[in-house]
Amino acid sequence: MSEQNTPSPGATQFAAKTSSGKVGFVSLGCPKALVDSERILTQLRMDNYEVVNSYSDADVVVVNTCGFIDDAKQESLEAIREAMAENGKVIVTGCMGKGKDAETIREQNPDILAITGPQAYEEVMTAVHEWVPPVRSHDPFMDLVPPQGVKLTPRHYSYLKISEGCNHSCTFCIIPAMRGKHVSRPIGDVLDEAKRLVEAGTRELLVISQDTSAYGVDVKYRTGFWDGKPVKTKLYDLCNELGNLGAWVRLHYVYPYPNVDDIIPLMVEGKVLPYLDIPFQHASPRVLQLMKRPAHADNTLERIKKWREQVPELVIRSTFVVGFPGETEEDFQHLLNWLEEAELDRVGCFKYSPVDGAKANELPDHVPPEVQQERFDRFMETQQAISARKLQRKIGQRMMVIVDQVDDEGAVARSMGDAPNIDGLVYLNEFHECEPGDILEVEIEFADEYDLWGAPVLHASGLGDDDEE
Repeated sequence: MSEQNTPSPGATQFAAKTSSGKVGFVSLGCPKALVDSERILTQLRMDNYEVVNSYSDADVVVVNTCGFIDDAKQESLEAIREAMAENGKVIVTGCMGKGKDAETIREQNPDILAITGPQAYEEVMTAVHEWVPPVRSHDPFMDLVPPQGVKLTPRHYSYLKISEGCNHSCTFCIIPAMRGKHVSRPIGDVLDEAKRLVEAGTRELLVISQDTSAYGVDVKYRTGFWDGKPVKTKLYDLCNELGNLGAWVRLHYVYPYPNVDDIIPLMVEGKVLPYLDIPFQHASPRVLQLMKRPAHADNTLERIKKWREQVPELVIRSTFVVGFPGETEEDFQHLLNWLEEAELDRVGCFKYSPVDGAKANELPDHVPPEVQQERFDRFMETQQAISARKLQRKIGQRMMVIVDQVDDEGAVARSMGDAPNIDGLVYLNEFHECEPGDILEVEIEFADEYDLWGAPVLHASGLGDDDEE
């Protein structure tokens, strides 16, 4: 069971030691699923289970599945088959644990022990208890679980999930069917978790949900309490408080609603990183309408221009779909022109593929695979040139970076404009006088299409000021 940790579909297996029954664990999918895995693993640890990293040592194996696209589903099914073949006692949870996907899993693996949906922590633990009873009950004086729980990310950064589910009805997506309607976590709980993480060594909080901008809308921005004061359940108020904890705060999966404009001043103040992960998906109003994307009629170029006027260093990353049913050459050219004008910093692209249960499957005029590929290639060529051009402008600039790892060749870091695993890197060749989590000032010396190379800036007291945020 090899270890891998990526926000795109990919397997992760983990090991932790206690003294009880043995559980194998396979985690697949995005950061939101990773947080689900962390919660299950924390509960396993609290219930005195030993989480092992081989099928042969495990009394039972838990597989947390991803079902966002067909490739992810196939990877999940392969992971389940492997676990069944190598161990034979398997509990499935996650996005494939509901509806037709669950039926498919059961048909292919009739001897599977239990299948649960996403966020079904109690059901997973009930199934584990049934098949591998704990040797003894939890003793708070003997069984130490770190205050931040069991983490699957490096010590210096953590994902902070603020809500579950989604209220949108995008035609290409089945997330609402898998994860339900949008439900915001109480703001006091979110801030308590963030504080524990920072006190345990987290230097970068990555705020995630299916729709981060909608935080609090389901509870009508109800006022909660934290640290002895009232705080509204609203994205602005959450970010304002997170910005006081002394860690970098990075926002992911932000829809471009008007309330995002309120966050920009927090970037000016330094409370939130000048970074927005916005899933635009397309630029043609006609295609966006076919997708039933929220805010599809908004003038996003004008919004981006206003944001950059306030925060010139703002970095925007996004994802797009090409070859959506009904997309014409005119629609696609509109997207390319939009890209040239928007000059987004980090961009991912996917060729449309049908997802079982998605309404887009019923749309007419599906784009042939060869046309999808041709448009994908043109899209990537266009964006690569934009990315390279923007990175070249950074040569000679000074910026703050956070160190992710140090090896024989030097340090590997990320700038404020780069999220872990999905964006670029800043290489500090032959520099070893640091450790993961250090925040340094560097000067950029070289750039290619995706990454930067630089050198630490020396101050009178030594290296870059690690306390400068």
